[in-house]
Amino acid sequence: MEMETIKLSNIVQKLAPELYPFLKKHELESMIVLRDGVEILEHHDVVDIVHHSIAEHQKRLYLH
Repeated sequence: MEMETIKLSNIVQKLAPELYPFLKKHELESMIVLRDGVEILEHHDVVDIVHHSIAEHQKRLYLH
């Protein structure tokens, strides 16, 4: 399977919609590259992706 690039909002809406209200707009707009596509993701994978996305955005805020 080829790599797939998808917005975090699409991943969350599909697999973990309960997390959607807790994410900021710029986090939801993040582009995520999935090595094996969205079809193989499970709920715990989405939680990990969200966690890393939030951490990355917070790190960028501190660097500016």
